[in-house]
Amino acid sequence: MAEGKLTESRVVVRGEDAEDIHDDKYYGKMQEDGRLELSLEEAYHLVKRDFLDVRDDEGGIEEDEMFEIFSEKDDEFDFKYSVYSDLRERGLIVKSGFKFGAHFRVYERGVNPYVSGSKKQRQHTKWIVHAVPEHETMSFQEMSRAVRLAQNIRATMLWAVVDSESQVTYYEVGHTNP
Repeated sequence: MAEGKLTESRVVVRGEDAEDIHDDKYYGKMQEDGRLELSLEEAYHLVKRDFLDVRDDEGGIEEDEMFEIFSEKDDEFDFKYSVYSDLRERGLIVKSGFKFGAHFRVYERGVNPYVSGSKKQRQHTKWIVHAVPEHETMSFQEMSRAVRLAQNIRATMLWAVVDSESQVTYYEVGHTNP
């Protein structure tokens, strides 16, 4: 089992385990110095699947305590993790959607998101997914911006609405010209 170290907002894995988690399972972002940085959602999902132990300066962190710590570090962790886990359990590859103004970008099952080469050869994000709790409100302008950004990269915008029982319902929102 791999071991990760909790930092301020990430979990860092080093060595051979880092490469395995990144290259074989498509988790995290590999840094030039060979360390793998995992988001809190990625790390917690790997812990739940018994692929990772997470430690802090004081030692190992139990799963229940980890959920509380991650929720304190990110007040959206609870519903973001529900969506992340749901997508991963469907066999999809989930990466950060931060640069697109959403929580996640998602690749279809069987895709290798690390293929390099020309733009034509690289794999393409299929969905941009933003997680929201079921009683969240947003303006039409926010929704419109998200949809247009997704369309600019030829992806579909999905809102992942998480209910009080952590069940996820996906809504596709698009733009249509009359």
